[in-house]
Amino acid sequence: MTTKPTDIKICGLKTEADVRAAVEAGARWLGFVHFEKSPRHVSIETGEALIAAAREVSTEVETVVLLVNPETDMAVELAERWDVDHIQLHGQETNMQIQTIRTARGRGEVWKALPVSEADDLNAVKLYPAADRFLFDAKPPKDASRPGGWGHSFDWTLLKGFRCDRPWLLAGGLSPENVAEAVRISGAKAVDVSSGVEAEKGVKDAAKIASFCAAVRG
Repeated sequence: MTTKPTDIKICGLKTEADVRAAVEAGARWLGFVHFEKSPRHVSIETGEALIAAAREVSTEVETVVLLVNPETDMAVELAERWDVDHIQLHGQETNMQIQTIRTARGRGEVWKALPVSEADDLNAVKLYPAADRFLFDAKPPKDASRPGGWGHSFDWTLLKGFRCDRPWLLAGGLSPENVAEAVRISGAKAVDVSSGVEAEKGVKDAAKIASFCAAVRG
């Protein structure tokens, strides 16, 4: 019996070179951030062009737009303009908003990122029955200007044996050096990386992307 490979999301892509590097390395999902406070923010026009480029590179890779506390109409309109596969919500969105976005769009998944620092934080999955998929990320520093992308990890043993009725990704502080251990400890079937494959803040490194994916698969 063969084990299904761990799925990989490379997030915070900003250039066509980033897109090609992630696809060539074997990522399942490509993530694009539309949130101005993030060093990985891409404009509406740039995001649209990058997703079009991704379609040319691969017909199998899936695209995800990361939004933080968006207006419902804006989230749906942007997703349609970009022709993105899935929407990832990374703020204080409510279950009702998730359901409204899912219904209004009528296709693709809506993901909910949840900050984690202790075991009780995982119980938040019960608050979002409308979410299709979760992303468990480290809680941001106090008074942080953005909810993610800080390169911090949390205690992966919190996820050991964790049972969830929907699929989830492990995020937060992952890198080519630690991702294999993170998967082993947490039991994650999917992982998300952004800052861990950068040459500097907001600038992706193709070699690190390749190393990260090799470490996950190796």
